Amino acid sequence: MGLKIIGSGFGRTGTMSTKMALEQLGFGPCHHMVEVMGNPAQPAHWKARAEGQEMDWAEVFQGYQAQVDFPGASVWHELSIAFPDAKVIHTERPEDEWWASYSATIGKFFEHRKSLPLPPPVADVFETMDKLLIGDVFGGLDRERSIAAYRRNNEMVRAKIPAERLLVFTPADGWEPLCGFLGCPVPASPFPRSNAREEFWALFGGEPAAA
Repeated sequence: MGLKIIGSGFGRTGTMSTKMALEQLGFGPCHHMVEVMGNPAQPAHWKARAEGQEMDWAEVFQGYQAQVDFPGASVWHELSIAFPDAKVIHTERPEDEWWASYSATIGKFFEHRKSLPLPPPVADVFETMDKLLIGDVFGGLDRERSIAAYRRNNEMVRAKIPAERLLVFTPADGWEPLCGFLGCPVPASPFPRSNAREEFWALFGGEPAAA
């Protein structure tokens, strides 16, 4: 089947809401970090990537029509080559807003993950993600490096993806630009909203008290 939609935006840019919207529009299932945690076939693919193995992206995304969020967003350029007919949706928000959300969720999680009561399979997934994301994408957990990586990714997407293949999007934009880009009727229901800070931490048994 192959991916029809590639999400190039970092986590905490509305990726869960976008996943829900794409699935409502018929582009499901949509790959997201929750799929890596919940699909037993997924962790081995990303561990292989972290070890530097050559990837068969059609195999990694077998059964998925769309992809948003990490870890797929860290390899969007390779995916855009592997799936040349796929459209690219780049979720984005102002960098200070992104940092405020990221530092209170993803960044804080990786800072404290070894002290969290994670089941061993989940802990193994995020050992891999520490290498792929914090090491390879961000180069650390500090604000300066993280924002620089975020800014660099936003710029690279615009430079590498032709305008006619790209939608720069935030869920606050609502259905119209997304449906126009994908050629879909606009649903009568409100655009889905999800993945608040509390929902993020609920995946891991609650937010740690340490700052």
